[in-house]
Amino acid sequence: MRNFDLTPLYRATVGFDQIADMMDRALSHDVGQASYPPYNIEKTADDAYRISIAVAGFAEADLTVEVKEHALVVSAKKAEDEAPRTFLHRGIATRAFERRFQLAQHVRVTGASHADGMLHIDLVQEVPEALKPRRIEIASSPAQEADVFDGQTVN
Repeated sequence: MRNFDLTPLYRATVGFDQIADMMDRALSHDVGQASYPPYNIEKTADDAYRISIAVAGFAEADLTVEVKEHALVVSAKKAEDEAPRTFLHRGIATRAFERRFQLAQHVRVTGASHADGMLHIDLVQEVPEALKPRRIEIASSPAQEADVFDGQTVN
C-alpha cells in the first residue's frame, strides 16, 4: 500500500479539511479493514439508500445502531448463554463487531429493521431549500423600454 501525505492539501486549502480527513481515513483503514460482517449498500431512489448487514445469530436486543458526528455506527454483542453448549462444528460467527459508515452532510437515518438475519438501515439525503438550485427570473430593465420607438417615422 502506498502512503499519501496530505499535508500540502491542508496548507493550500481552507475549509476542505473534512474532505482531507475523509480521504486520510479511507486510505489508512483499507489495509486492515475487517470483512465481518458482510454488508451491502444500495441506492433505492435518487435520494435514498439502504445498508443491509448480515447479522445471523444476533437478536434485535444484541444490535445497536447510532449516529454520532456524521458517522453511522452499527455494533453488536452477543448476550452470554446461561447453559454451556458444545459445538461439533461452529460455522456461524456471532463475535462482537463494530462497523462505521461515514455519512455525507445532509444524509439522515430514517429507520432500521431486523428480519431474516439481516439488519436493514434506511437513509435519505435531504438537501435544504437554501442549497437547492433555483431559477432566477430575468426582468427587463426600465431604461431599455424607454428607448423603444412606436414605429412612426421621425424626420
